[in-house]
Amino acid sequence: MEHIIRNPIIPGFYPDPSICRVGDDYYIANSSFELCPGIPIFHSKDLAHWKQISYAMTSENGFYTDANLYSGGVMAPTIRYHKGTFYIINCNFGDKGNFIVTAKDPKGPWSEPHWITDIHDIDCSIFFDEDDKCYLVSPGEDKDQDNNKAFYLTPYDIENFRVCGERKKIWNSAMRGAWAPEAPHIYHVGDYYYLMIAEGGTEHNHSVMIARSKTIDGWYEGNPANPVLTHRHLGWDYPIENIGHADLVETQTGKWYAVMLGVRIIEGQHMNMGRETFICPVEWQRGWPVFSKETGKVELTYPADPDLPWCEESEEETYLGAEQDIKTDNCKRSHKDALYVSRDDFNSEELGMDWSLWGTPSEKYYEIKDGSLRLKCLKRPMARKLQPVSFAPKTEKDENVSFVGRRQRHINFSFEIKMEFEAGTSENSDVSESAGMVIMQQCNHQYRFEKRCKDGKQIIALVLVTTKQKGLPFLPGYEADTSETVLKEEEISFEGTVVLRLWAKGQDYTFFMGQSADNLKEFYAHADGKKINPEEVGGMVGTMLGMYASGNGRESDNVAKFCYAEYTGK
Repeated sequence: MEHIIRNPIIPGFYPDPSICRVGDDYYIANSSFELCPGIPIFHSKDLAHWKQISYAMTSENGFYTDANLYSGGVMAPTIRYHKGTFYIINCNFGDKGNFIVTAKDPKGPWSEPHWITDIHDIDCSIFFDEDDKCYLVSPGEDKDQDNNKAFYLTPYDIENFRVCGERKKIWNSAMRGAWAPEAPHIYHVGDYYYLMIAEGGTEHNHSVMIARSKTIDGWYEGNPANPVLTHRHLGWDYPIENIGHADLVETQTGKWYAVMLGVRIIEGQHMNMGRETFICPVEWQRGWPVFSKETGKVELTYPADPDLPWCEESEEETYLGAEQDIKTDNCKRSHKDALYVSRDDFNSEELGMDWSLWGTPSEKYYEIKDGSLRLKCLKRPMARKLQPVSFAPKTEKDENVSFVGRRQRHINFSFEIKMEFEAGTSENSDVSESAGMVIMQQCNHQYRFEKRCKDGKQIIALVLVTTKQKGLPFLPGYEADTSETVLKEEEISFEGTVVLRLWAKGQDYTFFMGQSADNLKEFYAHADGKKINPEEVGGMVGTMLGMYASGNGRESDNVAKFCYAEYTGK
């Protein structure tokens, strides 16, 4: 039986993959932006099945990111292994910039950040040569050419975490004036050092470029075949787009693969799941790597490497045997028709790795108790005025947002929660507390399916949040204007718990509500998922499906209890 690798190998919002191998084990680190914990790490034996084993950045090792745009925070990590130690280098836009963390075991614990105060370039990468010397490579402004970027090599003392030599320009991109040359990685293969980068921006024109040099710090010469990998020439309706930001790995038997980010489009140029992790085989020919030989594009499937041990069970496949019905619309369907089912009844002491917070909490606003996830109604609303990105931690209490969410990982999916909550209002204001389901994208683009209080009555409301933006949040002059539209509200005719369900068929969102999962009614049909799609709103992130609670501007001790959350993908 021939085994198959299926792309994406890590579905959902897991972008900017970096890979390393230690013995028979493979590890991938991904960007997580403003989600907490940060930098998820996955493990595999066969390059096909990947299981998350840890986060590199947690509150235990001093991780901080604010909850602002959802697209700030940590991005573009590189993971490497050298002489018994794992290293991750990354940039934190919500803190002091570039840093390195280390671990003896990728499952953790990871060290506190060693801040790199003398290199301020983004996408800084780390390389260990055969002589044990360490180097950092990063993109920066090219002082010799206006409006152009270049790549710089800097000798680095890894024992003392400091620069130990002269920073030197080694290449200035494959195309003159290239847009967004970034994501550099260096490899020593045979007689050459290779510098692989991304160009064209992380959107449709994304690409992989490569250059080589006989010496580590010599001037690198670009491959005449550049770009060596891109999907921008395949048109605007090809099912996999934005391919780029690649990293190479050699197997224990001498074969080569590359991991890279890409997106699956939904009904045209719509990429709600964000950038995901893909893989393709690589073959070296005449001193250059050839990606996905013969087709030159990242395929949805590849034959698995027969020399690697096949793992029969993946994270998704473990759910295929779940003996339960899967509720996808107003009827039930056998679990055999579903690809993926994940249900959390909140019986564990801690949140599972699927769940993320938005921003680093400075107070304990959630707990799992008596079989429910309890979220405190914090003062901060889910959508508030956005702020430009700045390298300065914010530790004020009102930075916390009472939110727990997971990634959308399929084009068609359902997300269902059961909640116990009684919303209240203040004595001198009609501002109501609220809690419920939120579907969140970048920069205040959300659907909120929530319970609130109005005129002394408990109601269910569907709210669309959108934002008009001027400029980029990373540059001066950024402005944003957020608006909320109540699409529908309805008084609740029953007491006790309420079940809320979203059923998404591509970009067609239908919301259901009821007292139990077996007795739901359609609340709102055909909401437009494109309203919160990155191609419409801008940005680099993917959709989060979550639960939240808020005092919406006022202090509150009220708590929303969530009895379960179930995600089904197909």
